[in-house]
Amino acid sequence: QVQLVESGGGLVQPGGSLRLSCAASGFTFSGYTMSWYRQVPGKERELVASISSAGINTNYAVSVKGRFTASRDNAKNTLYLQMNSLKPEDTAVYYCKAPALNYWGQGTQVTVSS
Repeated sequence: QVQLVESGGGLVQPGGSLRLSCAASGFTFSGYTMSWYRQVPGKERELVASISSAGINTNYAVSVKGRFTASRDNAKNTLYLQMNSLKPEDTAVYYCKAPALNYWGQGTQVTVSS
């Protein structure tokens, strides 16, 4: 059974950093492109970043480019999102997902506030 467990969220001041993790199981993690999404209540889920199966290629939403970095450790079946220079508008629940698979984790809350 596919499981995705996000962690690492929390409360951080503007300009601060957080590193999110996503532990994956139940599928061949190294064979899939993985993505990070975020959602604010009342809004649609937004694609934040994607990383290819081998971790060579990445893509980012314009709003986070230059501040967020997606990476992965295929030996550990884990996806990461390093978030720097955080802004209040980054406040959301963050989710990881393999776009090719219809499974979501529970998400991790990120709150950027002074």
